[in-house]
Amino acid sequence: MLSEEPRRRRWWVHPIVSQRLQKGQFHTLYFDLRHNPEKFQGYCRMSVATFDILLASLRSGLTFQDTTMRRSISPEEQLLLTLRFLATGNSFASLHYEYLLGISTISGIVCHTCQLIWQRLREAVMPTPTADDWLRIADGFYQSSQFPNCIGALDGKHIRVKKPPHSGSQYFNFKQYFSIVLLALVDSNYRFIIVDIGAYGSTADARIFCSSRMGERLRANQLALPEPRRLPGSSASAAPFVIVADEGFALSPHVMRAFPRRDLDDRKRIFNYRLSRARRYVECAFGILSNKWRVFLSSLQMSPQNATLVIQACVILHNFTRIHDAPSEPEVAPFPTTTSVGLDHNPQGRPGSAGLAVRELFADYFISREGALSWQLNSIRGTRR
Repeated sequence: MLSEEPRRRRWWVHPIVSQRLQKGQFHTLYFDLRHNPEKFQGYCRMSVATFDILLASLRSGLTFQDTTMRRSISPEEQLLLTLRFLATGNSFASLHYEYLLGISTISGIVCHTCQLIWQRLREAVMPTPTADDWLRIADGFYQSSQFPNCIGALDGKHIRVKKPPHSGSQYFNFKQYFSIVLLALVDSNYRFIIVDIGAYGSTADARIFCSSRMGERLRANQLALPEPRRLPGSSASAAPFVIVADEGFALSPHVMRAFPRRDLDDRKRIFNYRLSRARRYVECAFGILSNKWRVFLSSLQMSPQNATLVIQACVILHNFTRIHDAPSEPEVAPFPTTTSVGLDHNPQGRPGSAGLAVRELFADYFISREGALSWQLNSIRGTRR
C-alpha cells in the first residue's frame, strides 16, 4: 500500500483568521458589552462584576507568553470564549467564524479554561462540608420545606454526549440516548454540595451513589455529620440527619425515599408529600443549571473526558453565580402538590430495619401536632387517584 504524502498547508494563518484583531467578535463586541450590563449578562450569563472576579481568579492560569511568531490570546478573550460556548452550546466550528480562531485552538482553550475553573474555584464555592455546614444546610431545608434534619436532596442527571468509539452500550441509558451522569447533592439554595461526574449512562443512580466517594464516606460515617438530634418540638428519640432521594435509591438510615405507591394511607401519603417538597430542590437546581448553561440542551460533541471537564466547570460556575449574582436569579416556579416519582425503578433489594425505623420516625412526626402542616392533608387528598 502506497503511503500518502503529508498534506501541505496552504497558509500559515488563514486570511480570514488573520483578521481576528480587527473583526473577531471579542475585539468588536467585548468593550461595548461591558458598557451595557444587561447585554453582558445575557451574553456571559453573569454580571460584569462577577466576570471580573472570575477573571482575577483565573488570570495567571490563562496568561501565556508572546513569541516572535504571534501574540498570545488574552485571558479576557479565552474566558469570554469559554463562557459563550457554555452559555449557548454553539459548535467549535460556529465559534471559529465568530471569534476567528482555529477550531483546534478553540477546543484547547475551552478544555483548559474549564479545567482551570474546577481547580481554582472548587474549594471556594463547593468546599467539603463540616459539621457546622451540615447544620446550616439542615436549618435551610427546615425553613424552606419544613423537612427537619435534612442535609441535602440527591439525584442524578443524564448529560447527553456523542457515542464514544468502541464503547458498545456502556453509555446508552434507559432514556434511549448516550450519556454520562451528573450525580449531585443540593442544598435549599439550589447550590451543589457534593457531585460525582462521569459515570456511564447505563449505570443506575443507586449504583453510582454506592460506588461514589460520597456514598462510601456516608457508609463509613466519614462525612462529618452532626450527631442525631430530636425533631423540632418532639419528645421522641433523636433522629439522624438524612438525605432525601427518589425511588431509584435504596433506603438507609441516612437516605430517605418515598413509601411504595401501593396500599398508601394518609400517613404514608403525607410523608411522601413532605419528602417531595424537600426533594424538589435538586430537580430545580438541574433546571437552573441547564437553563443558564445551555450547552446541556444538546449533545456534547466531545470525548467523555472533555465532557466531564465541561460539566465540572458548569457546576462550579452555577455555584459561583448563585453566590455573586443571587439577586438577579429568576424565581423558581411554585412546587406542585403532586408527589414526585423516580424514573429509575431498578430493584434495590429489601431495605434494612434501621432505614425503615428512621422513615417511620419521620412519618409519625409529620402527622403529629408538632410536625404537621396545616395544608398537608388537603394537598394529599386533592391529588389522590
